[in-house]
Amino acid sequence: MDVGVGLPTTVRGVDGPTLLEWARRADARGLSSLGVLDRLVAGNHEPVVTLAAAAAVTRRIRLATTVLIAAYRGGAAVLAKQLATVDELSGGRLAVGVAAGGRADDFEAAGQPYRRRGRRLDALITELREAWAPGSGIGPEPGAGGPPIWVGGHTDAALRRAARLGQGWIAGGSSSVPYAELAARARAAWSAEGRTDRPRMVALAYFSFGADGAERAVAHMRRYYEQAGPYADRAAAQTVTTESELQRTIKEYDSAGCDELVFFPCSGDPDQVDLLARAART
Repeated sequence: MDVGVGLPTTVRGVDGPTLLEWARRADARGLSSLGVLDRLVAGNHEPVVTLAAAAAVTRRIRLATTVLIAAYRGGAAVLAKQLATVDELSGGRLAVGVAAGGRADDFEAAGQPYRRRGRRLDALITELREAWAPGSGIGPEPGAGGPPIWVGGHTDAALRRAARLGQGWIAGGSSSVPYAELAARARAAWSAEGRTDRPRMVALAYFSFGADGAERAVAHMRRYYEQAGPYADRAAAQTVTTESELQRTIKEYDSAGCDELVFFPCSGDPDQVDLLARAART
């Protein structure tokens, strides 16, 4: 199973040079993907722009939106061009993870209807592929039909969306449902849709290494998920804080059929990349 790392775009106080150092280290340490989270009404860096910057300082690592809340962005044409540009700048290393989202304030700030986000995402995925098709006029034209699209979410609607429209499925971190159960449901939805290809199975988790790792995880999760109620404390409790926990988590996800596990940080310290890479290789 591949192990990737998320950029600390949601960690308070992280600046641009630090994000680029994370990208360089992740590329050099052999991690599989460099992920980004998405929020509009928050202090995080914008994910597509951040991946464009990461493309300039990396050579090997996959760049992935994990996930992009695409539906609050409105029409697909501009987003398709932005994503195709990142794909071209990176030499075809982009993967596009999308999900419907669960924060109404993001949609309100963007002037988009929150209640229609699922239907809008369904249409948008199709529109992205149409924009990436040869002859659409919206360039740069990506190769092989455009970047792969991974669809995120745990609901039945999200799993059906992944099976209908995606090339893979992403499980978010800190779910109350065990990953093995979610993965089985995702594969069942894939089969029910008549798919004969195998989905790319991607999952997210959180990590926070060091002497104060657990305390830092609690502080970060409560700050970032301050409006999510009990979810913040559950996310903090499930955050990996030791090498042995990381190795156990990797084995559990691997045995459940996960293809790639992307660990998101609770700290902006670039040394966390080195600690994660070393623990993942042990």
